[in-house]
Amino acid sequence: MTTTAASPDTGSAPAAPRVDCIADSAGGVTFDVIATAETDATLVLRRHGANPGADVRLPLTPAAAGLLRAVLPSTVDLAEGVWDAWLCSGEGAEQRLEPGVRDLRALVDRAPGPDAERIAVRIPYPAASGALVVRSWLRRPHAETGTIGFDGASVTVQGRLYGTELGPDAAVEARLRGGSGRVHRVAASAEGESGGFTFTLPYAPLAEGLDAKEWLWDLWLLPGPDGPAVRLARILDDVPLKQAIFVYPGTKAGSAVVRPYYTGANDLSVRVDAVRT
Repeated sequence: MTTTAASPDTGSAPAAPRVDCIADSAGGVTFDVIATAETDATLVLRRHGANPGADVRLPLTPAAAGLLRAVLPSTVDLAEGVWDAWLCSGEGAEQRLEPGVRDLRALVDRAPGPDAERIAVRIPYPAASGALVVRSWLRRPHAETGTIGFDGASVTVQGRLYGTELGPDAAVEARLRGGSGRVHRVAASAEGESGGFTFTLPYAPLAEGLDAKEWLWDLWLLPGPDGPAVRLARILDDVPLKQAIFVYPGTKAGSAVVRPYYTGANDLSVRVDAVRT
């Protein structure tokens, strides 16, 4: 008796619909879903880690033959985080969306007015899986970092504050992550245009007494004695993930190596690593 191996299943899942995106400088995004047969469909944004029912649903309407369009207005508060994009048909079936052309030119060198009380940033980009996601930031107020300079023993950061005023007693605090309550404070001074600031942070105090493999210090701007602390971040451009793009040199400080870095949320922090012996 002769047996024959079963033929492999060469079928494949239907290709995910492709969507072109246009981002505007105010924080709005236009989604154009291409070559879909759906006529009763919704574009659904679902945030990682959000509670069920917290989706943002955007109606899709015909814009041209084979093209459905949805608009996320800048006036809609999209909570900070990473949002997956789904196509939901009238029957409730859902498909992930793949990014097509992404027009992010309006985000390059974006400069809101210094009195802007609300900074909304939404950047569509492909996730590691290839599916479309939207990274959202919503800051009130906001401290945008700019040029970062190094002199070996310290780092100097220039930035701009939006949504509140910089007082004469402004400062920057490096706060040790992990709940120890340890803080190192340096003065911040006004520079250049309205809202501009600069500060120099020495490395030695951040490495002093290192008793772990690493310490992580988060940087906060304190505009004045009565204002809230503002997390330092770089979000006013078209780069959704800064860690792999903005890589800064490490400097030896005692028995440690110290370097600034951007977190996964594009907030500015400082890493202190024990030197291996």
